[in-house]
Amino acid sequence: MPAKHAKDTKYKSKSFFRMFRVFRGQKKVLNKKVDLEKIAAGVRLMLEGMGEDVNRDGLLKTPERVADFYAELTEGIWEDAASHIVALPGDSHDEMVIVKDISIASVCEHHLAPFVGKVHIAYIPKGGRIVGLSKLARIAEIFARRLQVQERLTQQIAQTLYDNLQPLGVMVVIEAEHTCMTLRGVKKPGAKTITSSVLGGFRSDARTRAEAMSLIKG
Repeated sequence: MPAKHAKDTKYKSKSFFRMFRVFRGQKKVLNKKVDLEKIAAGVRLMLEGMGEDVNRDGLLKTPERVADFYAELTEGIWEDAASHIVALPGDSHDEMVIVKDISIASVCEHHLAPFVGKVHIAYIPKGGRIVGLSKLARIAEIFARRLQVQERLTQQIAQTLYDNLQPLGVMVVIEAEHTCMTLRGVKKPGAKTITSSVLGGFRSDARTRAEAMSLIKG
């Protein structure tokens, strides 16, 4: 068997499918399939299209590495963010809660180029319903680990928290730098995109919204 096909067969048998399952609060194996070999085959075609020799030493394992890379960056596709929103019992807190500077890495669906940034999440509990602070970071991570646009990512985080925790209000702000803008096209390193999604009391009360923004920026 030629070396290239032997390598492909070995990779296929070893990790042809990456699978995930989501239970409440846990990531487990699921009957959803990521075809790593198909991704790797596409990367080989891309390298050949660039005029590269896919059999040279430096590129022999590149297709498989890229396949694993994109499978990891998009693993949130197979997770249900809402399953992580479970109200903690026996609490009466009714003041604003903010978790800011949550680091995220996502992939622009237009160029398959990464963008990185920070997520700030604020909500006002209703009826004492609060959620574990780490769950807010988890929700942001799940939605970020998909092919995304920043505008939709911001809205998905806010709407999921608002629908499932049912607080008085939710505000999500994302600041991110997009490599599809900094490394290509206009090539403007350091340029940041800021998006927000404002629901409930944050939308209807300008003073509450201003308070949240001052705490986020402070």
